Amino acid sequence: MEMETSRNTQSGRRAVFLDRDGTVNEEVGYVCDRTQFRLYDYAAEAVRLLNQAGWLAIVVTSQAGIARGMFTESFLTQIHEQMKTELTDAGATIDAIYYCPHHPTEGESPYRQECDCRKPKPGMLTKAAAELNVDLAASVVIGDRFRDLGMAQAVGARSVLVLTGYGREELETDSANWPQQPDHIAENLLEAVRWVIKQSSTKF
Repeated sequence: MEMETSRNTQSGRRAVFLDRDGTVNEEVGYVCDRTQFRLYDYAAEAVRLLNQAGWLAIVVTSQAGIARGMFTESFLTQIHEQMKTELTDAGATIDAIYYCPHHPTEGESPYRQECDCRKPKPGMLTKAAAELNVDLAASVVIGDRFRDLGMAQAVGARSVLVLTGYGREELETDSANWPQQPDHIAENLLEAVRWVIKQSSTKF
């Protein structure tokens, strides 16, 4: 598990953990070319609202394409720099990025392993909590897949399912079998963030 940070944080801060593909940017499968990476047109506004409300905005993303040999960690860093630059140009700041490059059965060492950071395991969240003094119980995970919800539920964080990416499909086909439902379902990231901010004054 790797982490990139962009600014210092204060102890005990609340964070909104953002899945990347299908939540912040369009779901296209593995992003193997920089032209494939396209932010949703509302992503900057959503992140900017979190910044203004005092929440940390932290991206947590599984990138098993590294283990599969589809792209390198260096390429992933370029994609994340592109993402941060596009958001910064729109007045929005990502505070940190955590990613899991592993796969349990594909690739070679050190990427082929049973890790604690591949979703729905919560390793990226617990690492952020340790390194950035995040209060996970006061935090939220937003994503388009059940594994994002499971990661949140494993550490007592709240979860929001967005219907972009794989979200609508998973909700319609699999949600009856989920052991725990999300705290909220939103059409997209911007609606999810607005819900978090609205609820935070009374429930978080």
